[in-house]
Amino acid sequence: MSSALFDYATLRVIWWLIIGVLLMGFAITDGFDLGLGASFTYLGRTDAERRALLSSVEPVWEGNQVWFVLGGGAAFAAWPLLYATSFSGLYLAMFLLLVSLILRPVGFAFRGKLTDVRWRAIWDAALTLGGGVPALLFGVAFANLFLGVPFHFDGMQRPVVTGGFFSLLHPFALLGGIISLSMLVLHGNAYAAMKVGEPMAARARAVGRGASAIFLVAFLAAGAWVSSTLGGYQVTSVMDHAGPSNPMQKTVAIVAGAWLNNFHAWPWMWAAPVCAILGAVAAHTLLHLRRGSAAFVASVLVQAGTILTGGFALFPFLMPSSTFPNQSLTVWDASSSAKTLWIMLGAVSVFLPIILAYTSWVFRVVRGRVTLENMHEHEGGY
Repeated sequence: MSSALFDYATLRVIWWLIIGVLLMGFAITDGFDLGLGASFTYLGRTDAERRALLSSVEPVWEGNQVWFVLGGGAAFAAWPLLYATSFSGLYLAMFLLLVSLILRPVGFAFRGKLTDVRWRAIWDAALTLGGGVPALLFGVAFANLFLGVPFHFDGMQRPVVTGGFFSLLHPFALLGGIISLSMLVLHGNAYAAMKVGEPMAARARAVGRGASAIFLVAFLAAGAWVSSTLGGYQVTSVMDHAGPSNPMQKTVAIVAGAWLNNFHAWPWMWAAPVCAILGAVAAHTLLHLRRGSAAFVASVLVQAGTILTGGFALFPFLMPSSTFPNQSLTVWDASSSAKTLWIMLGAVSVFLPIILAYTSWVFRVVRGRVTLENMHEHEGGY
């Protein structure tokens, strides 16, 4: 049945696209929660202002994390070697990421339990860390894919990682963290400019404009670095796109500027970085014009364009190896079996539209601004 519709190579590409869609879904939905959280204590100066900010994301933040769970589940089912190597090679980074993500639900649950100023200040700081730290670490981890992760496989295809946490803090990786943090802060503050009243909205517009400027500088700097001196990976041997998943049966070369090979081969891919750049410029302008809803749409383009730019540049690599480049993981040699991919594709075809429909319905139900007047009417919240 699967061969009648999609061959093995096509299924692999489809699942690469699905992973990209899930990453974009996470950045677009849960991304504004993270970005708002990272600037939460600056946007809200009083308890009422902070409660208004929290109330603006309370109905949606938990549902938004479904995209993160889906991404992890998809990686586990469709790309088991990628999943295993990621958690082995990035273990401490993953641990810090999960700890910071846990701070958010705990902060939401406990902040309003007491009215003591010090109690709420502690949880406000926790919520800020729970937004800013993941936003930074996501970018650091993603940028390390361009540098390569120090791993290889033994004779039984078990990942062996030779690097430590601090080896991940390369200047290019930190630049990737700045890109991620700034684009999510832009997204979160565009959302706040759209969803909360004054004076928080005014502060959000100012922070969003600053974040868009930082994003543009960092994004263009990363592009210049990638196109000049940064070594890019390219497969130099013939690969069977429908062959068995064995990452040790190819040869890979590292060549400066090679991460732009796909853009040269398929010029339409340049639409992705152009979308990210124009989206940031538009968001900056629209925030200045006090057009919060339009600025939020523009910031959505920033998230999608940035992720697509990275995905297009890396293809077909999923996780390059800096120590054994020939054992890098690619779309063609790190997937599950064709039968597994086909079964999972059927499940995604059913549940992804349901998630999209539910998410759209929730955002429609909670449309409108949260103002300080609303907070004074409901003093018991948060």
